[in-house]
Amino acid sequence: MATIRWKAHDKTWETEVSLGTDLRSASKTNDAPQGDACGGVCACSTCHVYVTTGRELLTEAEEEEEDILDKAFDVRANSRLGCQAKVAKEGVIEVEVTRESLDAFYNEHPHVQDPRKPLRKHG
Repeated sequence: MATIRWKAHDKTWETEVSLGTDLRSASKTNDAPQGDACGGVCACSTCHVYVTTGRELLTEAEEEEEDILDKAFDVRANSRLGCQAKVAKEGVIEVEVTRESLDAFYNEHPHVQDPRKPLRKHG
């Protein structure tokens, strides 16, 4: 088992997963706000995250993932696509959800309040 922690909006979501689980799938187990417009088939970059701790616990990025990351926003040395980064070893993995991924998540889930925006008033 591995522990994954997502950080966004000064909040942390945490879950334990089995080896072989990708970060995108794991985010759904605890409603961490990670986008996934293509459904996890490596066709977009909306699940883009920064792996801040435990990068060595994940599978290596393959060429297809690197090609998609070339189209992502604000790519860094620790960037990964959540749909492609699978847990390969036990330990703690911490990820920061990118602005790109947050934008996608809140666009995909309009019923969830985006804490980056003021509350909408009804009436």
